[in-house]
Amino acid sequence: MATQLTGAARRRRPHWLASRQPFGAPAGTRHPVIALAMVLPCAVLLLALFGGWDQLATQTKAVADLIGR
Repeated sequence: MATQLTGAARRRRPHWLASRQPFGAPAGTRHPVIALAMVLPCAVLLLALFGGWDQLATQTKAVADLIGR
């Protein structure tokens, strides 16, 4: 008799990737502050490269006007 799978099938990592956790870090999500620290330098660099400072100031002023400040 054939075996029957019950429930959702779980994907397994390939054996060569199974033990690749950096510095013993647990699998899962990272802390939001760490994610923010990773993203902010990239965002500032993109703003500087593409001249987005004026657009950022204009958008901030528009939001402040909508709030009423």
